[in-house]
Amino acid sequence: MTKILKVAVSVPLRRLFDYVPPAGTDAADLKPGVRVEVPFGRRRKFGMLMGLADEPEVDRGRLKEASAILDSEPLLSPDDLRLLSWASRYYHHPIGEVVAAALTVLLRKGSAAEWAGERLLRPSTEDLASAEQACARAPRQAALIRLLREHPNGVPHSRLGELDWDWRSAAEGLIRKGLASWCENREADAPACHSAVSPPFTLNPDQQEAIAAVRAALGAYTAFLLEGVTGSGKTEVYLQLTQEVLARGGQIMILLPEINLTPQLQARFRSRFSVPVAIFHSGLTEAERRRSWLGMQRGEVSILLGTRSAVFMPVKSLGMIILDEEHDTSFKQQDGFRFSARDVAVMRARLLDIPVVLGSATPSLESVYNVSQGRYRHLRLPHRAGGAAQPGFRLLDIRGHRLREGLSPALIAYIAETLARGEQALLFVNRRGFAPTLTCHACGWVARCRRCDANLVVHAGDHRLRCHHCGFEQSLVGSCSGCGSEDLRPLGLGTERVEKALGEIFPGARAVRIDRDSTRRKGRLEALLNDIHEGRVDILIGTQMLAKGHHFPRVTLVGITDVDSGLYSTDFRSGERTAQLVTQVAGRAGREERMGTVVLQTRHPGHPLLHVLIREGYSGFAKACSEERRAALLPPFAYQALWRAEASDIEAPRRFLERVANLANQRTSRDLQVLGPVPAPMARRAGRQRYQLLFQSGLRNLLHGNIEALLPRISELDEAKRVRWSIDIDPIDLY
Repeated sequence: MTKILKVAVSVPLRRLFDYVPPAGTDAADLKPGVRVEVPFGRRRKFGMLMGLADEPEVDRGRLKEASAILDSEPLLSPDDLRLLSWASRYYHHPIGEVVAAALTVLLRKGSAAEWAGERLLRPSTEDLASAEQACARAPRQAALIRLLREHPNGVPHSRLGELDWDWRSAAEGLIRKGLASWCENREADAPACHSAVSPPFTLNPDQQEAIAAVRAALGAYTAFLLEGVTGSGKTEVYLQLTQEVLARGGQIMILLPEINLTPQLQARFRSRFSVPVAIFHSGLTEAERRRSWLGMQRGEVSILLGTRSAVFMPVKSLGMIILDEEHDTSFKQQDGFRFSARDVAVMRARLLDIPVVLGSATPSLESVYNVSQGRYRHLRLPHRAGGAAQPGFRLLDIRGHRLREGLSPALIAYIAETLARGEQALLFVNRRGFAPTLTCHACGWVARCRRCDANLVVHAGDHRLRCHHCGFEQSLVGSCSGCGSEDLRPLGLGTERVEKALGEIFPGARAVRIDRDSTRRKGRLEALLNDIHEGRVDILIGTQMLAKGHHFPRVTLVGITDVDSGLYSTDFRSGERTAQLVTQVAGRAGREERMGTVVLQTRHPGHPLLHVLIREGYSGFAKACSEERRAALLPPFAYQALWRAEASDIEAPRRFLERVANLANQRTSRDLQVLGPVPAPMARRAGRQRYQLLFQSGLRNLLHGNIEALLPRISELDEAKRVRWSIDIDPIDLY
């Protein structure tokens, strides 16, 4: 009897689809983990073969024949399929869309799973000195020739892409002159561009103890929480653990919260190990992502550095997972398939029976709770590496003080003293743009987004008003649309405004702004970081991009211009996030032998969060905050699921979630709270009206059991056809 193919297709339906194999297919080619082209409605789609069955779920005569088996060998192993099936069940998300998240875009579209070598620009002449002279009147071509002289075996296309000038025109000019040519590099990475292998640093006793504990767990599942103060040498621990895994013939996955952290960590790993290092994040081209994906899947690349989407990447011989800055909210996908890369990494390690290391200076309360329950083993690095002292805190009460673009006279004086010593200052401003609001001083009109319940942000650099929620933008207006007055004023602070003010206050100092706007071009962030490390920058102004993982030895002063924004909020997580942010930003000050100072501007100097954080550190804050959560029965002492619904009219999402709430209340017990539905805090976004409904329970199994029982009934509701809806398991943002 012909086997039935159980295929996951990327559609919003919570099921597998049955097909018969293509005519003439050898049974040996029907391996779970291969891609399958199938007819789906009037279209053809690419799916993943999840398994085989003897009998279909419908009559055999109704089954369609799969069009083709695309792969001779599985792209996903049985362990990979097991992880994806678990993720689909836990997050209550359609299996086809979960499987799609594990593939690159090219592979999802049926592109060949072939090793695609990266193009190299190579010199076509051995006399590069003469070639450089021949390009004297074309400075960019001459610069490329100098780069080719440094790397005579060729410069990878990805390396050229990091340059912040028009290298493409220069390369075309060299090719026309017969001085260079493109060729394909079949290696996993470009060895010619690897730095020499550097020896490991000397470890302090805390680092030695942490490494020994993880080393002893190799080959079996253990989850470790590595809590190390900022500057304690967590990266060196990661490097030496990587050496342990490589020595045993394994591969290692290191997950990072932000794209901007990969270049400097990549440099550290490449300088330490003479093996290919794969990078995987959304900033790469699709060809680059496929190359990294296939390199890890085939075992041809040993080290992976990636952001949250890399957690599902197939790895032939995975020996360990490391997740740095485990507390970071960037590890949670906030749309579509809403998974937590941290939690998936822990489950993947458990399924593979390997260790997983979660590192942070400010661990999430969920991880602290898991330590208390014996689920994670706690490792501590309580001291800064090299004996550096922790920075000192200064609370600046700015009530009644005249501020200059958000900067108090005392903070300006601190900056002046720092610059006089030849040291660097870092100012944290958690808003990009010039100002968050543009208002009319005559009538009070405010520039609002046409599609969202949000103000437009002033971007003075390119004279634009932008919505940071939906992407809408327009030219900066010159007069009020309400009364016609030209007296329009920007309210509030953004990084651009503080940068401009510091340029006026300290005209002889070089201030640079690091945020998503200033680092949009490929290679720009790396260039700015290099200037900082080389001492060509005096003042750094930045958003959260500067708070994570960066090492600035010359920075001795950190100023947080507005610590109050996180002190009063309806979000029960705001205190935790504020404490984490303050601690992380403060950690940039006083590395190595220089003493650091952290200045917090506040109008609430008596706030208990600030006093606990300064007096007892983050661990003291975490203990106090955990007790508050326990008393209020909030996560991590309860479990949540947030139902979201949206539509073009306001009634449809409300009616849909009311039906969901009614169905839940018909079968629920006292152990499940059903709260809502209520309008989302931003009720209109991108032209859609939004509502939400919260389920909460102290029993995880009860919460998931109720959702699983409700889903078939919800899918049949007429109201479900009029809205877009989703479930967010373990939401990190209710507001």
